Amino acid sequence: MEARVEAGVLLRRLQRGDNIPLPHSRPVPGIGKACHELRIRDVNKIWRIVYHVDTEAIVILEVFAKTTQQTPKSVIDTCKARLKLYASI
Repeated sequence: MEARVEAGVLLRRLQRGDNIPLPHSRPVPGIGKACHELRIRDVNKIWRIVYHVDTEAIVILEVFAKTTQQTPKSVIDTCKARLKLYASI
């Protein structure tokens, strides 16, 4: 429950236009310009929310439990595809 509340608070801050620094957020330029990753600790998992900051919206590209040091290629590919789809709208 605490992780959900923390995610909600961080997302609300993003919607207000706040910049969230490390350790809660870090840029992910490998996915695209203005893409970042929120880091949220749960009791037994570390969650990631990959998002893109646009002038009109915060676009959530993917949410996943991180289990390794590197972000899985499948997650990166999914985020890139969703970002491309969003840009085409």
